[in-house]
Amino acid sequence: MHPHQSPEEEIDVSVADQIHSYLENSDPDGLMKLLEPLSFSDALREILHLAPEQCDRVLSMIPAEMAAEYIEEAPSELAADLLERLQANTAAGIIDELDSDVQADIIGELGEEDAAAILAEMDAEDAEDVRRLAAYDNDEAGGLMIAEAFTFHEADTVAEVLRRLASDEDDFERYRGQHPYILDTNEIPVGVVSLRGLLTARRSSRLTDIMVQPLTVSVDTSLDDLRDVFDKHPFLGVPVVESDGRLVGVVSRSAVDEAALERAEAESLKLQGVFGDELRSMPLPVRSRRRLAWLSANIGLNIIAASVISAYEETIAAVIAIAVFLPMVSDMSGCSGNQAVAVTMRELSLGLVKPVDAMWVWLKEISVGAINGTALGILIGGVAWIWKGNAYLGLVIGLALSLNTLIAVSIGGVVPLLLKRFGQDPAVASGPLLTTITDMAGFFLVLSLATAFMPLLV
Repeated sequence: MHPHQSPEEEIDVSVADQIHSYLENSDPDGLMKLLEPLSFSDALREILHLAPEQCDRVLSMIPAEMAAEYIEEAPSELAADLLERLQANTAAGIIDELDSDVQADIIGELGEEDAAAILAEMDAEDAEDVRRLAAYDNDEAGGLMIAEAFTFHEADTVAEVLRRLASDEDDFERYRGQHPYILDTNEIPVGVVSLRGLLTARRSSRLTDIMVQPLTVSVDTSLDDLRDVFDKHPFLGVPVVESDGRLVGVVSRSAVDEAALERAEAESLKLQGVFGDELRSMPLPVRSRRRLAWLSANIGLNIIAASVISAYEETIAAVIAIAVFLPMVSDMSGCSGNQAVAVTMRELSLGLVKPVDAMWVWLKEISVGAINGTALGILIGGVAWIWKGNAYLGLVIGLALSLNTLIAVSIGGVVPLLLKRFGQDPAVASGPLLTTITDMAGFFLVLSLATAFMPLLV
């Protein structure tokens, strides 16, 4: 072992070397035995660190069920990238092992030609389910549900349900512990039966005798509304119906929780200028293009902010100390604004605020901004006074920071709500707007106040 190499790193290198050896020898059994003891995330990590052609060979050599477990571990965009490089029949075999909601997410990320080729290799009925699910938005019930539902009809008895449970354990596992839903002749859910009710009822009883009215949601029910449903009810899953009332799937509590977490993560990344499910295993041109678009836009915004400084060159030349504090004022105000943005984005995701609450949010933010702005202004003003021995310099810097903090928290708290109101993505636009305005306002406040107090500063 290298003196600076940890035991974990030595194990990782050994696994990588063995993968290369099994690939060179075309040994699928050895490869499978090597990967089986690893967790899904560790195995996926090892695979992604391979060259693209080696990665493709690993997924083609191991059993489809094992490959599906690794594919399911990856974000949908990455999973699609991995599968589209494989032969259509190989990719179809892997997708066939996934739940229908995951299948739809991946197919939705593929190009039309690749998606059509893979679907053509699948069972016709399964392929139709995937096409149907892929047509729904990812943040609605239709895009989050699974097509498989544990259903019976009104004429069925308790004994028939219990026999099915006992004889088809694998099939029951596909339903993720759903309660049995009872459908009428038009495939409309008319009742639901609890598993406890099944065990305590007489075997000859019809399901209609022990069922209760089911709670259903429409295919276009939003993620926020779904979260409200699961907050109010202790259900593990809720049946999803089309506009005509027909049952088309079941959305689970875990799927809703996972979608909410993914949305929060995506919004957090967007605030930093990272779009999509970027991973370092993705093609370099794709990653560079996505980041560069954001960075290029920010160049223009920074030029606007810098133009304020150029208008006060004489003031800066006369009081050089001002230049030292300019970035401090804009940066500290920006930090306060980012805190306000983060709180608003979180409350938006939780459904605790809506665009109509903008005034209420502003009053809350202006209150905390007044306190923090005053405290920070006194602190930085005191530093400026002590450093240069000029109380008026401290007053200029401290006052500018206090006022800019009020501006920053107002923007950070309210702008995401306004953007949401006009159908824009608040996670994308809030950051650049906040940065540009707080920089411009900070520079203007410092330099205009310094100009006004010029006789007292020199």
